[in-house]
Amino acid sequence: MAKSLEQAVPPPGHGVVPDDKIRATQAPVFDRELIVRYAGTGPRYTSYPTAVNFHDGFTHDHYVEVARHTNEDLIPAPLSLYFHIPFCSRVCYYCACNKIITANRTHAGPYLSSLYREIKMQAEFFDRDRPVDQLHWGGGTPTFISNDQMRELMVVIRDHFSLREDDRGEYSIEVDPREVRDATVPLLREIGFNRLSLGVQDFNPDVQQAVNRIQSPEQTAHVMETARREGFHSLNVDLIYGLPKQTTESFLETLELIVSLHPDRLAMYNYAHLPQVFKTQRQINDQDLPPPETKLDILQQSIAYLLEQGYVYIGMDHFARPDDELAVAQSNGTLHRNFQGYSTHADCDTVGMGITSISQIGDCYAQNVRTLEEYDARLGAGRIPVTRGIKLDYDDRLRRDVITRLICHFRFDYERTHKMFDVVFDDYFYNELIALQAMQEDGLLVMDNEGITVTPKGRLLIRNICMVFDKYLGAGQGGRFSRVI
Repeated sequence: MAKSLEQAVPPPGHGVVPDDKIRATQAPVFDRELIVRYAGTGPRYTSYPTAVNFHDGFTHDHYVEVARHTNEDLIPAPLSLYFHIPFCSRVCYYCACNKIITANRTHAGPYLSSLYREIKMQAEFFDRDRPVDQLHWGGGTPTFISNDQMRELMVVIRDHFSLREDDRGEYSIEVDPREVRDATVPLLREIGFNRLSLGVQDFNPDVQQAVNRIQSPEQTAHVMETARREGFHSLNVDLIYGLPKQTTESFLETLELIVSLHPDRLAMYNYAHLPQVFKTQRQINDQDLPPPETKLDILQQSIAYLLEQGYVYIGMDHFARPDDELAVAQSNGTLHRNFQGYSTHADCDTVGMGITSISQIGDCYAQNVRTLEEYDARLGAGRIPVTRGIKLDYDDRLRRDVITRLICHFRFDYERTHKMFDVVFDDYFYNELIALQAMQEDGLLVMDNEGITVTPKGRLLIRNICMVFDKYLGAGQGGRFSRVI
């Protein structure tokens, strides 16, 4: 396989570049012995409490009360809107997303009609002067719907929410390069998107055949080159390591091809093989999966290569160019984490629309129903299609702040807790600090009178560190989470 592609378009600059000292301190150290010793499963902490702790006692009425109350804040938070488009025309065997596999494009019409009803209903609970600083279409495959439907969906959103017209919002969409038509990328830019996230996973033909996702490097390069010419601000590429037929050599070839296309961000996820949970994964031959030691080899090699190529390790599988907004946000302390991953918009209330979407507004999380039938029924009854959620108490908010700071910035200052929550950290988290002493002895972190600092050795095991502060973790939950590394 070729090591580079012709006509690769380099990215424009985005902001202040962290200096070499900052970049060096962000780099993780791969300690295989520690990684093997701390192997296990745990949450990814896209929320705290995590989604497994949501309950069906949280209903439409609770959601509406919290949503309306957020308008009464002294300075109401801007909004982040997420829209779930669940359709895919082809199944990828590794996929663990909530999706509907169909080649019949007419199925999108009724779903969009229901989504428009939810948009109108949700908009009634949020003051119109709250700007939408972040917007994301996910799935499934959002580009499953036609260009006309994408244009219409954005018109409906703009009619009910205050989208930014200055191109300063973070407006992103997930794209499958195999589903992109000639006019798609220019249309996406025209209707307001300025960021693309492209699914790739792996370019090796044997791996692609094993997971039923045939996608050429040329298809991907064409979409990225077009996006650069159309003025998209940031391009993200998703990869997965641990897929069947992968080797250290083949995955490095994929990385080399991807880096030659100059993505601003790169996510490299650990494949979680859970065929007992996700039926499509049963079509993967277990014998084709790389053994654990090979997965670690792939991870170690990939981290070293991406750092060598100038990327900054953000954390939790994510890398970014040093001038990308994620890297800048991490260096200046404003990085956040939500259900879409790392984000630069920590101050937003997130409103999720469509089946299975999750909202984070005020001090609550709320998730929509899973099926189209339930979705239509709830909306038809004039109710937000919330099926479960959770209202955070004082302890939840405090622990969420600790976990978020650690997972985003690898550092937590005790004084922050005192100022924000009027609590003495050493007293409140006495048992947790005792538990962290073993991790300190292993070199994962340093505790002093001022706070907790995760060391380069601990960065790859950040989920283990955060789990110490998770009061909900208990017996029986291990099988519900992916492996920490």
